[in-house]
Amino acid sequence: MESIILFAPLAGSLVAGFLWKPLGERAAKWISTGLVILACFFSWIIFFGFDGTAYTVEIARWIDSGSMMGDWAIRIDRLTAIMLVVITSVSALVHVYSFGYMAHDENFREGEESYRPRFFSFLSLFTFAMLTLVTADNLVQLFFGWEGVGLASYLLIGFYFRKPSAGAAAMKAFIINRIGDFAFLLGIFALFFLTDSVQFDTIFEQAAELGETQIGFLWTDWNAANLAAFLLFVGAMGKSAQLLLHTWLPDAMEGPTPVSALIHAATMVTAGVFLICRMSPVMEYAPETMGFVTFIGATTAFFAATVGLVQTDIKRVIAYSTCSQLGYMFVAAGVGMYPAAMFHLFTHAFFKALLFLGAGSVITAMHHEQDMMNYGGLRKKLPYTFWAMMIGTLAITGVGIPLTHIGFAGFLSKDAIIESAWAGGGAMAPYAFWMLVIAAAMTSFYSWRLMFLTFWGSPRGDRRRHDHAHESPAVMTVPLAVLAVGAILAGMLWYGPFFGDHDQVAAFFGMPHQGAEAHGQIGSVFFGPENTVLADAHAAPVWVRVSPFVAMAAGLVLAWQMYLRRPDLPGRLARNQAPLYRFLLNKWYFDELYEHAVVRPTMKFGRFLWNRGDRTVIDGTVRGVATAFIPYLARLAGRAQSGYIFHYAFAMVLGIAVLLTWLVLAGGAE
Repeated sequence: MESIILFAPLAGSLVAGFLWKPLGERAAKWISTGLVILACFFSWIIFFGFDGTAYTVEIARWIDSGSMMGDWAIRIDRLTAIMLVVITSVSALVHVYSFGYMAHDENFREGEESYRPRFFSFLSLFTFAMLTLVTADNLVQLFFGWEGVGLASYLLIGFYFRKPSAGAAAMKAFIINRIGDFAFLLGIFALFFLTDSVQFDTIFEQAAELGETQIGFLWTDWNAANLAAFLLFVGAMGKSAQLLLHTWLPDAMEGPTPVSALIHAATMVTAGVFLICRMSPVMEYAPETMGFVTFIGATTAFFAATVGLVQTDIKRVIAYSTCSQLGYMFVAAGVGMYPAAMFHLFTHAFFKALLFLGAGSVITAMHHEQDMMNYGGLRKKLPYTFWAMMIGTLAITGVGIPLTHIGFAGFLSKDAIIESAWAGGGAMAPYAFWMLVIAAAMTSFYSWRLMFLTFWGSPRGDRRRHDHAHESPAVMTVPLAVLAVGAILAGMLWYGPFFGDHDQVAAFFGMPHQGAEAHGQIGSVFFGPENTVLADAHAAPVWVRVSPFVAMAAGLVLAWQMYLRRPDLPGRLARNQAPLYRFLLNKWYFDELYEHAVVRPTMKFGRFLWNRGDRTVIDGTVRGVATAFIPYLARLAGRAQSGYIFHYAFAMVLGIAVLLTWLVLAGGAE
């Protein structure tokens, strides 16, 4: 069953990519979709049937070189089970949704190009790569899946290959992720150097020793656990679009909307969070790195929320929301509350995929118009899409009954993270708590702003688009309904296992019993001896527990005031605060900074190497040898060919004399 989960999407990708001509387009799409649905079905069986005891399914012998041993194996524990259902569920729904969304794509010549099998092949390939990543039993296998995800995302983001902006976005994502991947590789090298293994179990057994070991790196002595954890986290920063390595994420919206739902909602961008939780035994002995993780996560949550306030592209608003929510997850991991990070990852998959696919339904209805300023009044035109996105908005903003466990998915998982940030140790925890509360208010504001601009008010923009707008077909609305159920119930159903009392969390994550000797281990994640954040979070005062709800309500009221009651206020505020508005609209000028500080100097250096190195030195040398030196040698050789026999006889005698002289001298030397 585990092998079917892993390899069924790969088989579907190969069928859709290479066998669609003999099978037919429709059959190829259904086969690839059916195989992903099969993987989803088995994933839920494992999720519900998993008893907390980790096990490994060996597939094949893979690496055996010296002390480096790494079999291709499937590691099944609670972290894997969670990721399996997240990946396969979202992927299966995206496959089904794509039947409708990709039915007629204006970026291709209908009837002349068969782009749909290729699209489904790429979706299934991405799913296989992500499953390879989360089922890995060692770091090398995980890195294989990590790079496979990067390749598949490059293919999907740049799927509209005729659009220069899509090609540039794909390249940008690929290149920026290489920065993080290089650091990730260094982290793997460091752990192998320190533990002589890439197997997770071996590394985890030596984690405490790493915390007491010093290692030299870049002419400085580092604590080994801190160094390895830091390098791994930089890799996670690239894949999960954290601040400084985040600029690829909004541009990735150039891909088809189902790609946005698959990559940015539940799978690729959460790989970094999964990595930190998987490596929790190492992270627990790296307090300085954990503080850095907390700082970056909190700052990313705040930064992305501020940018989301002013964006007008519906997909970019949701993309920056994804970036912000990932910051929440990293804060939870940074303060040592890994189950809360996985809880938000789990619930976020439902409501963020719901919002992305709902946005795709709106875009389709509006004939691929993505600017919310040209929407308005679509509530009655798109009733199913409206209610789906309403549920997604209620979930992401955290609507629920304060001080209870009753509410939409985001209400429970986001509050768990904010309470954990308040309870977390370290200097960065108070900073993270306030950044997350402020980000919660801004999340509520821009989420309701999106709803009000899209579904309320009078139609704006091209009137013909509004007149012809209609609800999406069932193949697109049914996946929205399924995700809506998850966005409503996921938090309430699984609050206890992820963030309940110690016994509930221990049972869910595989700790056999509670006690001093077992407190340090919760199955697939590790709590260090001094990690009491779970108990401390449950002891948070009332004002801490209600602060996310107050922030949500404040954002909702402000959005209602500015976009429904007084729609003139946003324009006036933008004019009165023009510098701040431009600063946020231009995303804190990170792209411009990188353009001037990195891109242009690199291009200038490249042009120098091209002109001076390639054209002058290399081409000049080749041309000089070809046009001058070789002809000169040819002329000398030509002079030696006189045609007289006595000249050739003299040359032979001279050669024999030289040879004999050399033999005599060489023999005498011996």
